[in-house]
Amino acid sequence: MTMPPDVRDSFGPVARPLGAGETIVLHDKSGRRYAAVLREGAKFSMHSGSFGHDDLIGNPEGTVVVTNKGGHLLALRPTFAERVTDRKRRAQPIYPKDLGPIIFRGDIGPGMRVLEAGAGTGALTSALLRTVGPLGSVVSYEIREDFLVLVKEAVEDVFGSPPDNWFPRVADVYAGISDGPFDRICLDVPEPWQAIPGVYEALIPGGVLFSLSPNLSQIQRFLDGLRDQGGFGLIEVVEVLERGWTVRGRSMRPAHRMVAHTAFLAFARRISDSGVFETETDGF
Repeated sequence: MTMPPDVRDSFGPVARPLGAGETIVLHDKSGRRYAAVLREGAKFSMHSGSFGHDDLIGNPEGTVVVTNKGGHLLALRPTFAERVTDRKRRAQPIYPKDLGPIIFRGDIGPGMRVLEAGAGTGALTSALLRTVGPLGSVVSYEIREDFLVLVKEAVEDVFGSPPDNWFPRVADVYAGISDGPFDRICLDVPEPWQAIPGVYEALIPGGVLFSLSPNLSQIQRFLDGLRDQGGFGLIEVVEVLERGWTVRGRSMRPAHRMVAHTAFLAFARRISDSGVFETETDGF
């Protein structure tokens, strides 16, 4: 069993000090965030003062640095959610509030072979790779080569380099799926109903199909396509709404803004029967 490089004499967690070349996120007391790449001898300047990068390099994650004007900044490595939402992008991202339910309701786990079509910004790509682990694999279809370049950059930002078990393809899922079979298939394309015949052939019986659609007419046409095709069951659609709360001392109140509608998430199971199996209840 090969252990990560930070693990020496124990299987427990190992604190890794901040190092030159790493991207960090600085949090101030007003809730603002600032990204920085640590460089030896460099300085970080902002409205509340400046400090030297050397004040952080070699110190543990979670260090609070004080600027020359007395400002306090908490230095942390960016979370996966921050990497997803803070990246410059040309495609519509899948938000963190949706990524969790996709993985959970899609029953995606270690060792699975997953196809995603419409890689977009790479948010779902990275989430899938983290979930399936080194024993699983992810195949990514993206029709636009320029978008696939952005996806590769996003994956490298999370993993350092493209994982060996990731297989990006410039391919059109509407034209069919040639890499099957798959345990799970995830669609983030404008007309997912066009991919249904290929999905039917490539998804194993019992496998889960997921599709994301921003508007109701898209999701309705997709569901009609599943029923027309046959061979799918337990079809459900969910929408995830997220409202944060402001916590200051003993005071708690709902945030003034919330992340409401972003997309409809549709799930279906591939069944061996040629018909359609639907329940009379919503959700689980």
